[in-house]
Amino acid sequence: MAKKMKNRAAGQNQQHQSAAAKEEKPATLKDLLRPEMLDKLKAAGQELKSAEEARKEEVRKQEEAARAAEKKRQENDFEYLLNNSKMDWRSNKS
Repeated sequence: MAKKMKNRAAGQNQQHQSAAAKEEKPATLKDLLRPEMLDKLKAAGQELKSAEEARKEEVRKQEEAARAAEKKRQENDFEYLLNNSKMDWRSNKS
C-alpha cells in the first residue's frame, strides 16, 4: 500500500513539473536581444536579401544580353542561316 502511495505522489509531482515546464519556455535569442538590436538585425537581413536579388537580376540581364548578341551574330552568319532555313520554297512563292 505504501508503494502505491509513493507512486501516486511521484506521478502527481511529475505532472506538476511538466505543467510548470510548459509555462517556462526556454529563452530564445529574440527574447534575449534588445528591441533596437533586433530591428538592426532585421534591417541588415532585408538589405542582404535586396542586394542578393539585385545581383541575380544583374546576372539575368547579362545572360539575356549575351543570348541576344549570339542571336544577332548567327543572323549575320550565312552558313548558319542556310543550315537552319526551311527548304519549302512554295510558301514564299507568289
